[in-house]
Amino acid sequence: NVSILVAAVVIFLLVLHHNFLGLSDLLKRELTDSNPLGLQPIDFIPAAPQRLTDERNDKEISVVIAASDERLGGAIAAMNSIYRNTRSNVVFYIVTLNDTVDHLRCQILNFDPRVLEGKVQADPQKADSIKPLTFARFYLPSLVPHAEKAIYVDDDIIVQDDILELYNTPLKPGHAAAFSDDCDSTTYNYIGFLDYKKETIRKLAMKANTCSFNPGVFVANLTEWKLQNITKQLEKWMTLNVAEELYSRTLAGSITTPPLLIVFYKQHSSIDPLWNVRHLGSNAGKRYSPQFVKAAKLLHWNGHFKPWGRTASYAEVWEKWYVPDPTGKFSLIRRHPEAMKQ
Repeated sequence: NVSILVAAVVIFLLVLHHNFLGLSDLLKRELTDSNPLGLQPIDFIPAAPQRLTDERNDKEISVVIAASDERLGGAIAAMNSIYRNTRSNVVFYIVTLNDTVDHLRCQILNFDPRVLEGKVQADPQKADSIKPLTFARFYLPSLVPHAEKAIYVDDDIIVQDDILELYNTPLKPGHAAAFSDDCDSTTYNYIGFLDYKKETIRKLAMKANTCSFNPGVFVANLTEWKLQNITKQLEKWMTLNVAEELYSRTLAGSITTPPLLIVFYKQHSSIDPLWNVRHLGSNAGKRYSPQFVKAAKLLHWNGHFKPWGRTASYAEVWEKWYVPDPTGKFSLIRRHPEAMKQ
């Protein structure tokens, strides 16, 4: 009788355990469906590999990406590559001009272009010469007010290593940001971005042959950014440029980089160059070997040729992270197979 009683108790406990697990799974599904954070699920980014999920830590990394409607597929590829390569708790902030990307599981931040009034001037000879979202990076503390530190990346990048390493880039005391210096050619020196014929620029005593930096990928200490009022400094130089045309025409169309170069002149830290292997969107990108591209931690297609277009270098590397848009608004542009053989 005792044996029968023990067996009955064991069976009861097993049934109870099974039902508890079923209830647990149900609750998890209910929580996922109700989404208490108010964020919409994104069902077209694959789950992270199991080894990363098991080891994921609680460190929250804020990653800000500015994405217009027509380039949303680039932002998704960037997010996918970051998510699949990290163990960290990454929170994505997509900065846009409207709410057309509210089907993504991330924080959607609307950027008000009216903040740029009087600070930028459209080129009458160029249609759509002002792209408001390129200035979103100037307003990081307003976009992610609760973060002490954040990573900003353009939408034409993919990541091939753990973003935590970039996040942990050491910033020197008093530095509000870390960039990757751009010394690839004399074109990218300060004189390529700023008009040294203007007295306002000469008074700054900045050496014209100083290497510039690429602002498409950077790490920001937002506490220091706010202390130094970096946003107001940037707005000051934007306004002065409207009045005095301080930017050089050597790099036509570059109106985002010059104010950053002025404000951060000799006042920024450096990130590992492998965390911004750039110029893949220009002819310069063709000089990289496949081995170097594979070793890069972040690939950046800055330039005219984007990896979702026809002629960018190493577009096939980017395409590994591309996720088809279920809304049909974004699609790849590729040469016709027959045309490629000719």
